[in-house]
Amino acid sequence: MKIRLICVGKLKERFYRDAVEEFSKRLLRFIDFSIIEIPDEKAPEKLSKAELEQIKCAEGRRILERLGDVDAVIALDVLGDQFSSEGLAKKLSALMLDGKSRVAFIIGGSNGLSGEVLSRADMRLSFSKMTFSHQIFRVMLLEQVYRAFKIINNEPYHK
Repeated sequence: MKIRLICVGKLKERFYRDAVEEFSKRLLRFIDFSIIEIPDEKAPEKLSKAELEQIKCAEGRRILERLGDVDAVIALDVLGDQFSSEGLAKKLSALMLDGKSRVAFIIGGSNGLSGEVLSRADMRLSFSKMTFSHQIFRVMLLEQVYRAFKIINNEPYHK
């Protein structure tokens, strides 16, 4: 299975980069894994609704350019479905059994994902109703994907 994480923005703090690097390295034992960072749109603090949509659409176009027709797309969305760690493992396992060999997880920018990206998604995934920084959320997602593959392979880690 090939999993790509497509995310808007770069990690600024070294400790986040180190954590992402560690989980990326661990994941490579199970899957072909890569991260694609899409530049975020620069925006003033206060945005009108029209400006906000314009920014999300620009970022969304860059995300969509990176998706293939065969990609199973999982968009991270606060309004998405929530799973336990075991549930996420079952979902990823089911994708593999259904012949989906390419999965793309999408983390949008600080303003969220465009309607076009959400429409392209095969699934919307939420970790919580709470808001997390994009940097910490990237670490959380990778840890959960790693945990899922440990569960799938019946290896100790998940308790």
